[in-house]
Amino acid sequence: QAAGGAVLDCMESLQQYVGEFRDLAKRPRHFLTQVLNLACIVFSALMLWKGLMCVTNSESPVVVVLSGSMEPAFFRGDILFLTMYESQEPLAPGDVLVFQIEGRDIPIVHRLMNLHEKPDGTVSILTKGDNNQVDDRGLYANRQLFIGRKEVMGRAKAFLPYVGMITIWLNDYPWLKYILIGSMGFFVIIGRE
Repeated sequence: QAAGGAVLDCMESLQQYVGEFRDLAKRPRHFLTQVLNLACIVFSALMLWKGLMCVTNSESPVVVVLSGSMEPAFFRGDILFLTMYESQEPLAPGDVLVFQIEGRDIPIVHRLMNLHEKPDGTVSILTKGDNNQVDDRGLYANRQLFIGRKEVMGRAKAFLPYVGMITIWLNDYPWLKYILIGSMGFFVIIGRE
């Protein structure tokens, strides 16, 4: 009986939302205002991201740990905040780096194990996940023994534990992403907070 009451409440809420959307469609100016509000939210998020890129000097200032290869330092779902100010603070063994191998879509979060700097300023970097038995040479591009500065996206400076699990769920279950984004857009358009 409790389940039936919950279904009734859900149906009433849905009918109320549909009614609000119909009222909004009857007032095109108000509808346009709400669409512009949604656009402002999206563009504000993009500007915030670009601002973070400038402040941190990193092409990707925030990343989510996707695997357990860095346990116990970082767990799956942790959010890492990156910087890339190498001139002020040179890379050193022990730093946690985020790097992207050419041809791979997903960046890798692993610890810098060895760093070799040549007289011309180029560096050769060897990385390894804390929870892995071997170094990352098997992950690098074909016949590549080290990575260079161009592959490094940033160095981890801070983290939030498990907050990124939402991102992992949205990637693992794409239908959830569409429901979440669609409902957020719908509520902004009908004027709900």
